[in-house]
Amino acid sequence: MKQSRRTFVKTSAAFLAAAPAIVRGQNLNSQLHIASIGTDGKGYSDITRMADHDKVVHVAFCDVDLERTEKVRELRPKAPVFQDFRELFEQVGDEVDAVTVSTPDHMHAFIALEAMRRGKHVYCQKPLTHTVWEARQMALQAKKSGVITRLGNQIHSHTHYRTAVDAIRAGKIGKVKRVHSWVQVTGHGHSGLISRPASPPLIPAHLDWDLWLGVAPERPYGGKRIYHPFGWRDWQDFGGGALGDFGCHILDPVFTALNINAAPVEIQTEHTGMNDEVWPAQSTVHYLIPGTEYTEKEMLRITWYNGGLLPAVAGSHVPETTALPKSGSLIIGEMGTMVLPHYDVPRLYPEENYPEGSIAIAIDQNHYHGFVDGCLTGRQPSDDFAYGGLLTETVQLGNIALRFEKKSLQWDSQALKFTNEDAANRYVSRDYRRGWEISSVQPG
Repeated sequence: MKQSRRTFVKTSAAFLAAAPAIVRGQNLNSQLHIASIGTDGKGYSDITRMADHDKVVHVAFCDVDLERTEKVRELRPKAPVFQDFRELFEQVGDEVDAVTVSTPDHMHAFIALEAMRRGKHVYCQKPLTHTVWEARQMALQAKKSGVITRLGNQIHSHTHYRTAVDAIRAGKIGKVKRVHSWVQVTGHGHSGLISRPASPPLIPAHLDWDLWLGVAPERPYGGKRIYHPFGWRDWQDFGGGALGDFGCHILDPVFTALNINAAPVEIQTEHTGMNDEVWPAQSTVHYLIPGTEYTEKEMLRITWYNGGLLPAVAGSHVPETTALPKSGSLIIGEMGTMVLPHYDVPRLYPEENYPEGSIAIAIDQNHYHGFVDGCLTGRQPSDDFAYGGLLTETVQLGNIALRFEKKSLQWDSQALKFTNEDAANRYVSRDYRRGWEISSVQPG
């Protein structure tokens, strides 16, 4: 009987995962056939970073906007290009081993779940999903399908964040007492709008607006940059604002270093005002999260800021005259404090206690190649959809809490519900447009 590529790769991966490392190294001869959904912007960088692995072959591309496929057509002229990912799966699905999903947030779950149901490995951009419920379904389906998954928070593998993680786990600042994390960007800074444009223009011929909307409620096309291709992060129907954009990056080393494995139990927020369309310009989100072996107490407080807001250094080991980075984290320990800039080396305070060379610099890793190697060997990377689902749950809980400013929301993660504010539970999932519904993942 003819063996499909998916069966061959999965069988080979299972064998290699159980084999000694030297055997695995000598038998990585099969190629990984990838289909990429979302082909420009971040999609194009995901494609090119995957493509420079010597065992990757891109066999198909897909984008709802055909004008944004020109570069990938040049990259691999023989690979077919689709506008609807469902047609891609139907026509060339048997040739595909793995999928990259680099679309706006609201379509991550619909596409990735279909890929996993078909037995495809999936690399999905952050945040993993647009809702908390979707994040849970993604983790369940990944486990059920037995596929390799990775969250597209590539800084997880970067030397700066890996160095910070190693230093905290080595006890360089002692057990962690408090965390502040922030990003300078605003909640609705991409489009600059707080309401829909009054006179929507004609939809360009190269864009399938219905496919772009997907699961989201119908609304008129807004014109270039309002929603597509860059402004969508501002809008509650499609993106998660500054927290959705950067939370899975900046909170990642905190979650990894402290081995956080439980969702927040309490969330409270303040912001500068919001409506039912876009996210607030400036937000502060307070999380109370169960502690771990790396925290001082049984509960840890983490506070998120965006829109140029910065934490005070009072209570830390950082001098008051110290200029904090525009984006990053302040991680306060019993013996010292780490200032971890976004994309820069961590700094430890008080400086006199941490001379140069106090912490070892971790080796940079290739996040994309790690996913490819995982698919070929059966080794699951550390930031799979279980981890990515928890990180995304935390981020999206913050966005739900923004709708209930100053209200202390109590979260029961196991039950997937707020216990003290029933009105908040409607935002745990969403209403799906007819024909774009997502079903619950059933055990099996």
